[in-house]
Amino acid sequence: MNKIPMQLPYGAVYFRKSNPPKEDWERDYRQASEDGYNIFRHWFMWGSIETARGVYDWEDFDRQMDLAAQYGIKTIIAEITTCVPEWVFTQYPEALCETQEGHKATSQMGVSSAVGGFYEGVCLDTPVGKELIQSFLTALASRYKDHPALLGYDVWNECNYSHSYCFCEDTKQAYRAWLKKKYGDIDALRKAWYRYSLSGWEDVQPPAKLELYPECFDWLNFRKENAYSHMKWKLDLLRSIDPNCLLTAHGTAQSLENMALGGSDEWMAAEHIEVYGLTFVQSRKGNEPYKQFSAVDLTRSGANGKPFWHAESAAGPLWYQPQVVGRSREDGRITEPEDIRQWNLTSLACGARGIICPRWRPLLDGPLFGAFGGYGMDGLPTDRSRMAEKIAHWANDPQQKELLAAQPIGGEIGIVIVPGTQTATFLLSSFGAQNHYKDAVMGAYRAFFDLGFQPDFVHIDQIDRYEKLYLPLPIQLGDSEIEKLTRWVEKGGILFSEGCPGYFNDLGKVRVGREGDKLEQLFGVVQKDVEFTPDLLENEILELDGRKMYAGEYLQDYVVRTASPLAHNADGKLLLVSNAFGKGRVFLMGTSPALGYSCHSDCLGQNQFFAWAAQAMNLRAFAKCSNPYIKARLQKDGDKVYLWIINSSRQTQHGWISLSDSLQDRKAGKIYWAGGQIQSGSYGLEVSLNGRDALVVQLRKE
Repeated sequence: MNKIPMQLPYGAVYFRKSNPPKEDWERDYRQASEDGYNIFRHWFMWGSIETARGVYDWEDFDRQMDLAAQYGIKTIIAEITTCVPEWVFTQYPEALCETQEGHKATSQMGVSSAVGGFYEGVCLDTPVGKELIQSFLTALASRYKDHPALLGYDVWNECNYSHSYCFCEDTKQAYRAWLKKKYGDIDALRKAWYRYSLSGWEDVQPPAKLELYPECFDWLNFRKENAYSHMKWKLDLLRSIDPNCLLTAHGTAQSLENMALGGSDEWMAAEHIEVYGLTFVQSRKGNEPYKQFSAVDLTRSGANGKPFWHAESAAGPLWYQPQVVGRSREDGRITEPEDIRQWNLTSLACGARGIICPRWRPLLDGPLFGAFGGYGMDGLPTDRSRMAEKIAHWANDPQQKELLAAQPIGGEIGIVIVPGTQTATFLLSSFGAQNHYKDAVMGAYRAFFDLGFQPDFVHIDQIDRYEKLYLPLPIQLGDSEIEKLTRWVEKGGILFSEGCPGYFNDLGKVRVGREGDKLEQLFGVVQKDVEFTPDLLENEILELDGRKMYAGEYLQDYVVRTASPLAHNADGKLLLVSNAFGKGRVFLMGTSPALGYSCHSDCLGQNQFFAWAAQAMNLRAFAKCSNPYIKARLQKDGDKVYLWIINSSRQTQHGWISLSDSLQDRKAGKIYWAGGQIQSGSYGLEVSLNGRDALVVQLRKE
């Protein structure tokens, strides 16, 4: 973060035009500065600034920038071009996004800002839409590029798009150009799509219904690539005007469930920016520890070595929203000071190097009134804000400089993410199946997390960084992905794959196994039989050589070629094998135990199976606690090693932390955050942690 002057950015989203009230601005800035806040993000909403074509009202935004400079708070400008001026809807209808049915986007109130002009408005595939947005962004960047308060820009808020837009003619033309580049000529497209009477490119249309056919894979892949090309266009434009500003973006850590249809792709979103981030609001998502750990870990993977921050972390409650209904107060719903402490320290433990709240103080109107902010509705301090103040000052104390220079170590095992698999499972859901990809991936994550390991999410393009991988629900693999996995194992990797690997190719066609193909060579088996019965398997207990557990999605049994049989079910089907391949080894399980774990995490047999799998793969935890309520993470900077220990429960917890062999010579040293006690003993590190608190300690050599 060489463009960031502060030790750790700590702040909030402050101004969204109608909120907060103008008479409170200077008082709020003074309070924020006194409380240790050093960064604000504001929504610079196009629809609230360009009041007529080429006429800009900057007054309120100028005041925000000037107050920031006065009180030493840096500003991130969030370009909100999804808030469209009202005059665009009437004067430039040809620029508006369009549904599949031909309906143009209309102006709505934005629930996160109480301002009109939202949500999907202008299509960047249209020449006039691109011209309008280019004019606004040019005026915006030109006005503030030399302002002393400016830190940088946040581009494309939450990096995802509507499921309903855009199907306008300009987007269709862009789609046809994309297809021409991929297929070359219309004859190749006819054969690939099985649409043999396409007479020319003008006949090509987006699919009327999303199903498991090649045209649907192409349409979904085009939509995502097109959206991120628009993002890069904005970034390049801003860079051309202000080459020294910081360029950031943040997503929603929803790649596992919304990558295909809504474009949530952490890796693509982080590719062209300098700092990435995530929105993860615990009051919406729930307070089980694995949820926040996994969301931050997914963002860290997408950041791909770049700095990242928790761009929206709650500091206040949430009312009436459908995500909270039926959940207990303790499930993140009624935010307490101790929650803020736990949430902030968890994100830092996972490697985030910045904390930003979605509100400094809550909105006063709209359905999100009162939500998320640490300060009161009147902007005055609360018990919650005082906890945030404590963390802000602590994080920017020079005593923590060396601690925050460290980075997380890579996990002991990678959970492999294959974008095409997420697309295939989504398309299968149109046939009546459930889209179980997220549940399977999260089930694998939770299983290893609950055993005390640090599972990392690993994009298929990142696998060379890991020695051991788990491949969940891999029903779709392209030839290039099979090649990557094969070469990785051949070089010495250990892979545990769930069943039906590569059952479909990258355009949704079932592979018919041929003698000697790469999948047969890799796994040392051929399929004997398979049944796709997710509804039956969800609550059906599978007996595997006497071990009872739950399966998931399908049952695939095998005939061995070179593999070693490991386990059969009660019906005699061979469901688990191991095969040596090159310098590595693979395990193949003919169902999805990870999906079973997601549905039945309290099943002893499920836990025991993953404990067996960890042992079979020779996994060794870097830092493991005897108490499952306590989670440990290690960070390093050169030879310096730091241990972060989080207690997510509401009660004091005790336990022993055992360290890997490479850290056996380390003892507890300097304490940076003292939410309990720690001492070195004959069995490792003995710890006692307060409820919803943490210990952060350097591990020194004896």
